[in-house]
Amino acid sequence: MTGHTVIRRKGIYFLPNFFTTAALFFGFYSILLAMDEDFVLAAAFLFIAIISDGLDGRIARMTNTQSDFGEQYDSLADLVSFGLAPALLMHQWMLSQLGKLGGLACFVYVTTTALRLARFNVQQVQLDKLFFQGLPSPAGAALLAGTVLVTEKYARTDGILILLFSFLLTLCASALMVSAIRYHSCKQFDLKSRVPLLGIVMVMVVIALIASNPSLFLFLLALLYALSGPVLTLLQMQQRHRARRRRNIRPPGAEAGPGK
Repeated sequence: MTGHTVIRRKGIYFLPNFFTTAALFFGFYSILLAMDEDFVLAAAFLFIAIISDGLDGRIARMTNTQSDFGEQYDSLADLVSFGLAPALLMHQWMLSQLGKLGGLACFVYVTTTALRLARFNVQQVQLDKLFFQGLPSPAGAALLAGTVLVTEKYARTDGILILLFSFLLTLCASALMVSAIRYHSCKQFDLKSRVPLLGIVMVMVVIALIASNPSLFLFLLALLYALSGPVLTLLQMQQRHRARRRRNIRPPGAEAGPGK
């Protein structure tokens, strides 16, 4: 009817934000477990948070339920689950032995996670969707959580070498997150598209390997992904160097004048 104002109800999309909330819960629960010194279970819940975080974005794209609210909420949840939770886990598990130095390393990790997420929010329109700039925060959390899992299973956690490795790994992960190194985003993988039969077989092989030894293979996957960025960068630098050399090298007689 004329003269009446149409009131539009505001709300948020349930499904993608449900998985974001689940990732936030698992990260928060990991913090509680780390404070209770149940380090293996705390690390395991971080990986569950990573899975939940990976699902929310894909579900939002598949169901066309992306929103500015969801993007901001996801970043805030990521700061807790992949910034605070892994930093506290590393501190309670190992780095507290270094006193203030260990606390500083953990604070650096939280800060670089926040910077990484803020940079992603302001640059995501400009960046290539196939690549991330800097190590993604879930991958950094997976690297730290995988270190806890594999060390608790295969090594003595009171060794000085493990303490030094954990300290350096925390700082290296922090540096990679705020670096300009590019990492594959894997966003080109479409769950609705057709894939070769070999692709399904490879996925099943990876799942079987992880199921056979979760701590080892989750750590190896996180480590390989963290290393893939620097390796890709070095290969690209080598290709550009070779291209410049080919342009600078001229064939014999190229500089001679005509008729000579």
